[in-house]
Amino acid sequence: MPSVAVRSPAKINLCLGVGPVRRDGFHPLATVYQAIDLYDEVRATLQAPDEFSVVTHSLAEEHPDVPVGIDNIAVRAALLLQEHTGVSAGVALAIRKEIPVAGGMAGGSSDAAAALVACNELWGTGLTRAELEPLAAQLGSDVPFLLHGGNAVGAGRGERVTPVLARGSYHWVVAVAHEGLSTAAVYAEFDRLTASRRLPEPVVPDTLMAAMRSGDPEQLGAALSNDLAEAALSLRPELQDTLDMGAEVGALGAIVSGSGPTCLFLAEDEPHATDIATALAGTGLCSDVVQARGPVPGVRTI
Repeated sequence: MPSVAVRSPAKINLCLGVGPVRRDGFHPLATVYQAIDLYDEVRATLQAPDEFSVVTHSLAEEHPDVPVGIDNIAVRAALLLQEHTGVSAGVALAIRKEIPVAGGMAGGSSDAAAALVACNELWGTGLTRAELEPLAAQLGSDVPFLLHGGNAVGAGRGERVTPVLARGSYHWVVAVAHEGLSTAAVYAEFDRLTASRRLPEPVVPDTLMAAMRSGDPEQLGAALSNDLAEAALSLRPELQDTLDMGAEVGALGAIVSGSGPTCLFLAEDEPHATDIATALAGTGLCSDVVQARGPVPGVRTI
């Protein structure tokens, strides 16, 4: 059977500003995304009309909460593309996961973006990335960004994406927590913690944009921010030990990734990243430590 294989990167949020909950239940966001070279791979194989299936490998074997069948976001992406284009073909999706599950790095969104691109090519539906964006936005806030990758500002609930011209390539250390965190649970905790506060509309800090234009990792490290960090740390106080350890061993910046519980550390260069990773790996504070580089492109055929 014909098949198409693609890979899609993880995302990190260099800043994540969160505003008061809207009437539709979403929060307005002001964020800067960066795609990093930690990838999930999706292979789409042609099936008989209206036959859809998904299997997952690697991390999914250790995380049985990864949805299967129609509940899997990659299958929902394929079904949405089928409905939008009117094709009748089916698809079998095989996903190899390297992006942490429930880790705040958009692993599910990455799979959805990959499924849209793979099925679009497999079925010959011929949509451009720009034409796939509205479908991606229906699937999740991070999905449109992952179609393109690089650096981008996200607005609305994160789905309105504008590329950012920036200098530099950055070296990150990714500390994967022993257990995942539900994005919904983190937002619920954010709402609880901020119930008595008057939250401003979120904006991307000028200091972060200036740091990205400069290409200086030290400036960037000082400008990292995340409004969801307080909520993630409230649910998982032990993450503070991971952040403190990264700072102690010289990281230029230490931050909770998105809704957590993955923690990110910015290094000066690759040898420095190796030093940070080695120090963190010896603490037992995290289940895995990975080095990554960004920015990288979004979904690509392999």
